[in-house]
Amino acid sequence: MEWDDSIYLGLLLISIGFGQVIRQIKHLEVKKWISTITGIILVYIVSGVHLIHPILCTLINGFIITILPFSHCHVISFIFTFAYLFFFRSTIYFGIEYPPAHTNAVQMMLTLKLVGLAFEVHDANKLNKKNNDNNEDQWELTTPLPGLVDIFHYSFCYAGVLTGPYFRYRTYLDFLHTPFSKQADCLEATVQKLKYVPMYAALFLISASIFPLKYAEEDAFYNERSVLYRIWYLTPCFFNFRMRIYTGFVLSECACIMAGVGAYPAIGDSKPGRGPAAYTLVKQMSYDPKKLENVKYDFETVHNIDPYRADFVCTFREAMKTWNMAVQYWLAIHVYKRTPRSIRLAATMFMSSVWHGVYAGYYLCLCSVPFYLPVEDLYDKLFRREATGLVRGMYDWIFWFTRMQAFSYMGIAFLLLDVNSIIRYWRSIYFIGHVLTVTAYVFGIFLLKMRKTRRHKQ
Repeated sequence: MEWDDSIYLGLLLISIGFGQVIRQIKHLEVKKWISTITGIILVYIVSGVHLIHPILCTLINGFIITILPFSHCHVISFIFTFAYLFFFRSTIYFGIEYPPAHTNAVQMMLTLKLVGLAFEVHDANKLNKKNNDNNEDQWELTTPLPGLVDIFHYSFCYAGVLTGPYFRYRTYLDFLHTPFSKQADCLEATVQKLKYVPMYAALFLISASIFPLKYAEEDAFYNERSVLYRIWYLTPCFFNFRMRIYTGFVLSECACIMAGVGAYPAIGDSKPGRGPAAYTLVKQMSYDPKKLENVKYDFETVHNIDPYRADFVCTFREAMKTWNMAVQYWLAIHVYKRTPRSIRLAATMFMSSVWHGVYAGYYLCLCSVPFYLPVEDLYDKLFRREATGLVRGMYDWIFWFTRMQAFSYMGIAFLLLDVNSIIRYWRSIYFIGHVLTVTAYVFGIFLLKMRKTRRHKQ
């Protein structure tokens, strides 16, 4: 493990422990300022003078959200913040040294928060003009219009400032104003999350030392290893990536859980990133102490990854929903649902690539998804969907195996990043993933036409 990663891991652990302190603070303003100052300190430790980037981005967005017309603030915030994210990753071309890698993670989360807040303000104002009477839509209106200082507090709240998970401004206000964080058993929920982290971390360290990604960039890998070995090597590389992501994401969730961010009564049916679906009911409960007695709480709002389901669900489409779930909510609500139906998936994957970075690997990986999903859907329709019993179990295993190979094949692009390294790897295995995908799709269409012809004759 590199020194920067060790510091980063230590800061995440400190953030988790600090939640016990934050929850004991009763005075609202003190709690707010301590959370913000702690967040700024954490960002400074990983960023140094590059702290200026998140501060500048926050201030400019603050003026966009508070001064510009509500009807346009979300679009302007979206364009400016993603443009700044691109500039942030290209500073060397402007004579400014690259920020540290961990500052990139901070800037990524800040981008989601600020753009998401602009959309919240826009949508709340839009609903207000319509005088919408739908109780479950009114929860948008409960967000007080934030001032510049409020935006600053939300952006730099220490819980989630380093790696996420993403949570709405509404969730941040509930963290401050509702009694849920004091009522929920945050310590027990954190322990339950943390108990698998040592296993993920150990598996990552062991596997990464035996099967390092760097080996896939060495000449010996291509000169001395067979094609079958290179195909197989995709699997341990993707395994290392999963264990690393599981460790970081779960620790990030725990930092929020320990602080009480995202704590809501389970009856509210909270969703990752969004918060309670039945928000009206949850809000009413927060005003009545009697209703909070013997209430079961959950932290689904900050639930960002489900490692078990990510490893064992059968289809690619299902597996996608288990990764970075809070960010997926952001993409779904701000990109997918606001884009014409014909290009929704492609637009969402493209914006996900833009958010992840400027390297070609992100685009080659994530923008491959819209080409793979139709193939999986086609064979699901042909064979798996109507199968039952032992036959269904067999199809489930086949679908699981193929989607894990697809994840690994696309994932190597996400890991290598450089376009020449990616093409070199894929060329060395004869672009097997691309060839099989196209072949399977053509063959599947042929089978589908044969089935329709047979049914028509019958």
